[in-house]
Amino acid sequence: MQTRVLTGITTTGTPHLGNYVGAIRPAIAASRRADVDAFFFMADYHALIKSDDPARIERSRLEIAATWLAAGLDPNKATFYLQSDIPEIPELTWFLTCVTAKGLLNRAHAYKAAVDKNNEDGEDADAGVTAGLYMYPVLMAADILAFNAQQVPVGRDQIQHIEMARDIAQRFNHIYGREFFVLPEVLIEEQVATLPGLDGRKMSKSYDNTIPLFAGSAKQLREAIMRIVTDSRMPGEPKDPDSSSLFTIFRAFASEAESAAFRRALEEGIGWGEAKQVLYERIEADVAPMRERYESLMARPAAIEEILREGARKARAIAGPKVAELRDAVGLRSMSAVNLQAGKAKMPTRAGKSPRFASFRDNDGSFRFRLFSSDGEELLLSKSFKDPKAAGLAQKKLKTMGGEAATLHVLPLSLVLELDGEPVANTPDYVDEPARDEALHYLREALDLLAAQESE
Repeated sequence: MQTRVLTGITTTGTPHLGNYVGAIRPAIAASRRADVDAFFFMADYHALIKSDDPARIERSRLEIAATWLAAGLDPNKATFYLQSDIPEIPELTWFLTCVTAKGLLNRAHAYKAAVDKNNEDGEDADAGVTAGLYMYPVLMAADILAFNAQQVPVGRDQIQHIEMARDIAQRFNHIYGREFFVLPEVLIEEQVATLPGLDGRKMSKSYDNTIPLFAGSAKQLREAIMRIVTDSRMPGEPKDPDSSSLFTIFRAFASEAESAAFRRALEEGIGWGEAKQVLYERIEADVAPMRERYESLMARPAAIEEILREGARKARAIAGPKVAELRDAVGLRSMSAVNLQAGKAKMPTRAGKSPRFASFRDNDGSFRFRLFSSDGEELLLSKSFKDPKAAGLAQKKLKTMGGEAATLHVLPLSLVLELDGEPVANTPDYVDEPARDEALHYLREALDLLAAQESE
């Protein structure tokens, strides 16, 4: 059984060695596991909250997509897409917005930090705070819940957002009466590598101390490594590997044997210049093949776009039916669908007839049934039952439950009906999504009619 793991990729800035070691490499390795159903999306809607530079947004999307593909992400094994290519995400964001408490959003770390800074500066509490920043947690919840992601790898500073996604999902489930959403779990990688930057602090764009992963040539990579700050110990003087940024970075790329050899060289007094050359050669051995793929991809942006569009098609095959199911749940249904409600007149049947069940026995001896509409159209075909009593019990439940209580899962071109957490029947395949959606309303109408008859 696979676990669906969803990862959002920030589309601002240029990836550096720290991003590769701490996030890109381990995520790609995890996506290759047979028990993982990996979803990776370029969070370009989120990028609009942080940047209003269209050229930067455009360039960064291309560079970061090329980086992940060059680093080994296999779009045939993982679902890799642009957030902005999934129209169901903003629609779901609105559904979730309408059930999300303002007080919950008031507690979001990013919003609170902005308010606290404004207060410290003597500004209005909400000065410079956009609705995008404020609503960020709801958009993130939609990113996750649209695909029923079971695990979301995040840093500790993002745990709150996953907890908020769970709160929002539970609220929606409670209001609309059943478990529409899987509640996502936080996946914390305790052993995520953190690389030091040029100045010894954590490698970060905020500190302007990064070593670019692919930007530039091998020569530029070497020049950056040669700028790493070291102490004043001369060649021949022993160096302490455990306090050296060079050794920390080297170990992130090397095998245990290579790391042990580099440690000995430092302890025996290798000069810093020579040590940096050794570090450069080790990193370049890994980076050079990836850089070649990266440059090839960057020269063919249409190829990257097609990969992302194919990923979006795969993603929408899941998000589309999910949002269609939610539209039905919140009442955004076809106006031709009429439901029985307490105190209202009985719905007329078609041609004076009622929906009906027809039981039959398969060639293998199992028992099944069909539900037909009042005009003879097949609405449901049950699964096979070994025991005719079990088939009869399922029919009895369907006769009394009513359309609103029915658990119907929306697939791309069909519907599955569930009883007590188990699928028991499915509809025929329909020609397109509008036909499927109309069948959803028609099936609920038929179940309402059956329940009305049973109550007479």
